[in-house]
Amino acid sequence: MVVLRSYVSGSWQSPDDEGVPLRDAVTGEEVARISSAGVDMGAALEHGRRAGGPVLRELTFHQRAALLKALASHLREHREELYALSARTGATLGDAKFDVDGGIGVLFGYASKGRRELPNDTVLVEGNVEPLGKGGTFVGQHLCTPSHGVAVQINAFNFPVWGPLEKLAPAFLAGVPSLIKPASQTAYLTARLVELIVESGILPDGSVQMVCGDPRDLLDHLTEQDLVAFTGSASTARLLRTHPAIVGNAVRFNAEADSLNCSILGPDATPGTREFDLYVKQLVAEMTVKAGQKCTAIRRALVPAALIGDVADAARERLSRVTVGNPADPDVRMGALASLDQREEVRRSLKALLDAGQAVFGDPGHVDVAGADAERGAFMSPVLLRADDTGRAEPHEVEAFGPVSTLLPYDGAERAVELAARGRGSLAGSVVTADADFARRVVLGTAPWHGRLLVLNSENAAESTGHGSPLPALVHGGPGRAGGGEEMGGIRGVVHHMRRTAVQAGPAMLTAITGRWVPGTDRTVTDEHPFRRYLEDLRVGDTAAGGPRVVTLDDVEHFAEFTGDTFYAHMDEDAARANPFFPGRVAHGYLVVSFAAGLFVDPAPGPVLANYGLENLRFLTPVTPGDELSVTLTAKQITPREGADYGEVRWDTDVTNQEGASVAKYDVLTLVAKRPEHD
Repeated sequence: MVVLRSYVSGSWQSPDDEGVPLRDAVTGEEVARISSAGVDMGAALEHGRRAGGPVLRELTFHQRAALLKALASHLREHREELYALSARTGATLGDAKFDVDGGIGVLFGYASKGRRELPNDTVLVEGNVEPLGKGGTFVGQHLCTPSHGVAVQINAFNFPVWGPLEKLAPAFLAGVPSLIKPASQTAYLTARLVELIVESGILPDGSVQMVCGDPRDLLDHLTEQDLVAFTGSASTARLLRTHPAIVGNAVRFNAEADSLNCSILGPDATPGTREFDLYVKQLVAEMTVKAGQKCTAIRRALVPAALIGDVADAARERLSRVTVGNPADPDVRMGALASLDQREEVRRSLKALLDAGQAVFGDPGHVDVAGADAERGAFMSPVLLRADDTGRAEPHEVEAFGPVSTLLPYDGAERAVELAARGRGSLAGSVVTADADFARRVVLGTAPWHGRLLVLNSENAAESTGHGSPLPALVHGGPGRAGGGEEMGGIRGVVHHMRRTAVQAGPAMLTAITGRWVPGTDRTVTDEHPFRRYLEDLRVGDTAAGGPRVVTLDDVEHFAEFTGDTFYAHMDEDAARANPFFPGRVAHGYLVVSFAAGLFVDPAPGPVLANYGLENLRFLTPVTPGDELSVTLTAKQITPREGADYGEVRWDTDVTNQEGASVAKYDVLTLVAKRPEHD
């Protein structure tokens, strides 16, 4: 008998009792036993705060990203083992890949975004400096710093690998340790995942813990610095959200809950069109992948009234080719539900739905099963319903969390929007149409009730990941019934685990606190040009100045002829004067930028390897022939790249005229070499 252990306070802990059995969804055989008896929940949380948190906060975003990438690579080497264990949850190989590869992909995704979009620093400076006084001596800046708590994740049974990893990745990148509480039905798979993570030794001690079994008094020990991310039913989310510790300590709570997601077929997508076929294929896939046990699955299929019979016939034909049975059989397209209890729950929900409609495919009480016992395993047939009375409440309120979907007719885009909204908040929706006007009306109309919307047609079908596939770069969550949360969402998901603080100070003090040069802070001008310095030798505030250079009419005309930019403001005195923004003929903005580069660039080979772009470019004052240009270039931010022999330097660039007025401001981005090791 295998009894699942919890990993808490730096070691594996077996429960104090024999636990309750967890059964194979296909055979009904006991897989393991589960219990949390004897686990000190308060000590586990405190271990995360005291051991995991400080170590993670010492690492930069880039260092954390590198660890996520290493972990993803390690787990990828163990995919086959995780696939095999997934079969015991009822998952086909395709289902297992959806779960396992999807979770590993989230780790890779956040590792990449962390390196590309976050600084190689422990603090995230957010937004622009805000001037708070007229003289420039009082400014503000928003900072994001890691929460000094633990991200407690309470997961659902349907994605035992993806669920923990999609929550772990943004929390870890933010510098916050995680405590994983898997759903019992499939906890043996999550437990093996955590074993692989711990055995790898990649993540610091205390950064990942796991409690198998009843959470008991876990939430009682939450503090104002902890976070909770929950995936499960809306009713359970409501109970957790009102827990005294969560309410009393204003614990940040994220829920991903029930979702009566819809997919809308456009009136243009008639039988024979590519869009019609895409709709039917997607509907059947969403019903059968993971046996419909997906929080993003299509529960309501909204179809033009004139096409509902055609869709029913096409879906029925496609569903008839779906083989249900033992996932070990390569011909099986749909495996079992996660447990017998889950199957009974789906059947109970189906009774309510059948009161409002009729089955056009499938029998809730019977299914032919390949390679397994239909009663010992948690098998059931896909069931497609049709409810012509769209005014009934059941299709919009009852979710059968399995291979079940309901066809609903509509007339007109406005009616489709109304029906979509009756779900009272969904994680995901889709619109299948080639009609851009219809798509716009439906997307803008349904957006307030959806976390994500897919517009699917022949243009993007080859690359689309489908109606229900969460992606790490995008928000995974939804309003209302769907929980009101925003899981993942790229860097938004990282910042969710951080605390945003508005710092008000003088420019010099703000520069010292943030490590970013703030205008108004003293500059450092030395005899050596900053471009002659290696990355390690540069300091924020190092400055180069150049100029003046007189801009002549010949310069303007030559630039116009050379580039082909003969816009009238540069070439026609009378027309330029008639323009309210110009006093007469003016120099091209890009001529100003080019001249500025000539004033600050050090031409000899050296540590500066490349200029890879400009950001935030604004032309502020017109430059007329005869004006004198000067430039001041100041090191604003220095970002070493982990594992590379160079880093990035952001330079504040201010181009001024003979009166000291800024004519252009922008950031120059350069790649600068690190000092060679032999030096």
